[in-house]
Amino acid sequence: MALHDITQAPFITEICEAASQLWSYGWAERNGGNISYRLPSEEVKQYLDVTHVKRKEALNFTIESLAGEIFLVTGSGKYFKHLHRNPAANLALIRVTEDGQYYELLWGLEGGDLPTSELASHLECHRVRLAQDPQHRVILHTHATAISAMTFIHELEDKKFTKTLWQMITECLVVFPDGVAVLPWMVAGTQQLGKKSAEKMKDTRIVIWAHHGIMGAGQTIDDAFGLVETAEKAAAIYLQICSTRQAIRQSITDQQLWELADAFQVTPREGILAPREVGHE
Repeated sequence: MALHDITQAPFITEICEAASQLWSYGWAERNGGNISYRLPSEEVKQYLDVTHVKRKEALNFTIESLAGEIFLVTGSGKYFKHLHRNPAANLALIRVTEDGQYYELLWGLEGGDLPTSELASHLECHRVRLAQDPQHRVILHTHATAISAMTFIHELEDKKFTKTLWQMITECLVVFPDGVAVLPWMVAGTQQLGKKSAEKMKDTRIVIWAHHGIMGAGQTIDDAFGLVETAEKAAAIYLQICSTRQAIRQSITDQQLWELADAFQVTPREGILAPREVGHE
């Protein structure tokens, strides 16, 4: 079977477009941010001989539950604004080995570079999200400006952070009823950050890294990107309110959030909203 040009593959186009958009938002300065995209082998086989391995590298951790899984990931030190110009130099298609201790480079990183330094965080989060949702495919990390700024002035507690975001714009509860999770500052690119992020991803698709950025998980790139955009918009509104130094006169109430949840048939994460008012069951 003749193989198609991989640079024209929809998954390459999608990740390049997302990277360009993130850079245009100012969330991917220099080489900031990373994306990983889980791809079915059957899909990749249309563009690549998956039996040909360019090189094999140790993961420095074991993740057997992802054995045989193929991921399209951004490269370490790569600038998002350049991805579309030369995908083969800035991206990598990797496959986790059967023992879960190595990855095989199937395509990309033509300069001999490595996948994102946050690979541990990405793979750990993929592992957890797949256990929650078999259709899960994408982890997106970016340095969203307002979310990062919010972590300097807001209490870093999951439920409180979530409720503040839910109260900023109506769409938040609808888009992420599972809320957000927040981690204190940690050294980037470490296995510890990966494991802590994965623990949080058992309950939510959004993990905020204090003074660093945000991770979103989704079934598609648009899904993960949309989560991040919505949380970022809410954080920007929160910061604008804070900048006025005026007391808040009105906001979306807990009861109104319950009504919103009913209208859109979503279930708010437990323990964030006050109990429903009597007569509104």
